[in-house]
Amino acid sequence: MKNLLFALLLVMGITILTSSCHKQTNSGKHRVLLDSDANNELDDQHAMAYLFFNGDVFDVVGITVNTTRSGGNIEGHYKEARRVMDLCNVYESMPLYKGADASFEEIRPNLDQPDFDGAEAVDFIIEQAHKEADEKLILLPVGKLTNIALALEKDPSIASKVRIVWLGSNYPYAGEYNQDNDEESMNYILNTDVPFEIVLVRGGKETGTAAVSSNRAEINSIMPGKGPLANKTVIGRHGDSFDRFGDYSVSLYNNIQTYDEAGTRPLYDMAAIAIIKDPSWAEKKEIPAPILVDGEWQERPDNPRKVFIWENFNKEAIMGDFFDRMENYVLVTP
Repeated sequence: MKNLLFALLLVMGITILTSSCHKQTNSGKHRVLLDSDANNELDDQHAMAYLFFNGDVFDVVGITVNTTRSGGNIEGHYKEARRVMDLCNVYESMPLYKGADASFEEIRPNLDQPDFDGAEAVDFIIEQAHKEADEKLILLPVGKLTNIALALEKDPSIASKVRIVWLGSNYPYAGEYNQDNDEESMNYILNTDVPFEIVLVRGGKETGTAAVSSNRAEINSIMPGKGPLANKTVIGRHGDSFDRFGDYSVSLYNNIQTYDEAGTRPLYDMAAIAIIKDPSWAEKKEIPAPILVDGEWQERPDNPRKVFIWENFNKEAIMGDFFDRMENYVLVTP
């Protein structure tokens, strides 16, 4: 009887220890859902690869896509996200859902319909937000905010379960691509009681993610052959076939309009992932939530609603880590 009791206690102890270790491992990772306009420019693709190659830092629950005006319809964004996922060997184990083609205000009246525009992405966001975890789900939109705003409108209860880290806006200056693609969705979130952090773009200024950039010479020198060997050959957006993300990176840089003779392009979206990995790579500041009116920012200094902005990014640290992970990658696991 004593031997049986000892064996039972031993098994229970091992089970508890194993469970505890497993929980500790999971709680050490950031649980992230990336929302992307993947077929626009080239920063989304590099952000996705960087996220997938930081499997020791991030638990990526899935990818959702939406449409912005320069990337074609939702099918084009879905296909480009699929290309990158295939090149990084994660497509078979990670959900990818199509989101909104239209804007927040156009879709909002139809949320009670089962097949509204963007339904599969919106419902996936809500489902993941409600899953129990040690840390709030980080919603990481790097395009317009339509899918995120729709999810909050359809199920307001997720507001307490998520942390939104959005790549967008030139605040306090006017304009910016992600912002301009659906201003109403941004204003909706600014007026909603949900944790909201804005990773500022500030095009043309050194204080925004626009400063986190690379150029053709650097990409052509460092990226060839980088990343895991893909399980399948992928035909790129501009043609040719690829079996490593690094070679696709070269193609993307060689087939896009750049800002100078060196072929420079910012990797805006990737910086948003980097500052979640290491917050010391930028400065974070709390402000009363402003609002955008007729394309201009209006300050609301007495607003009790607070949001955070991220600015002044450490380009050297972020780009250094990006290139290191392209070679010394740790793939995300389901």
